[in-house]
Amino acid sequence: MSSKVWAIVPAAGIGSRMQADRPKQYLLLNNRPVIFHTLSRLVSHPQIEGVVIALSANDPYWPSLNLPADWPVHTTIGGDERADSVSNALRLLQNLTDTNPWVLVHDAARPCIRHSDIDAMLQQLGNDPVGGILGVPLTETVKRVDANNHIEATVDRSGLWRAATPQMFRLMALSEALTQARQANINVTDEASAMEFMGLNPKIVAGHADNIKITLPQDLALAALFLQQQENGEAA
Repeated sequence: MSSKVWAIVPAAGIGSRMQADRPKQYLLLNNRPVIFHTLSRLVSHPQIEGVVIALSANDPYWPSLNLPADWPVHTTIGGDERADSVSNALRLLQNLTDTNPWVLVHDAARPCIRHSDIDAMLQQLGNDPVGGILGVPLTETVKRVDANNHIEATVDRSGLWRAATPQMFRLMALSEALTQARQANINVTDEASAMEFMGLNPKIVAGHADNIKITLPQDLALAALFLQQQENGEAA
């Protein structure tokens, strides 16, 4: 796949589970905010034309990020929900390009994304009629529980995956899917859910397990370890 793609980063969330004084994407990881690492991985990929990031209104942390001047990063205002932020970013992107490019939507709090995983997505999805997402097959035993956390059943894990990002779809198709889901009052937790609502079947591309999403305080130390391992060329 030789054509350029764009990336979108929804970053208007507050990350309340971190119990920190700022959104998790602005917590320090190896002396840089998490989102700096994430954006660095995206803008340095040779096939990514640029990044559109959706920020909360009056975000007090973004101006102090001091991104390199040559990074092709564009900003817009996010919304109350992830889908709203992605939709706003897609609208801005339509003004930045006169084509219908592939778009990689990536979590701001996934700073360990590997270029090799992006390469795998571009290769496996470049000619796909729908697109798809990065994911990891489940290896742990899965339990279904009741409201009191008592186990009701052991779930067959074959065919079950943990959805991750990036999630890769065509600009216009994803924009339409998010619009249709919103009009139907469907709560989509990721972009693939919106495409599924349209009756489409995105593909999952296997990625590395170190592409973690920083959600809890202990995840910062784990991400730092993974970044170090990646720098040393160690598998994860």
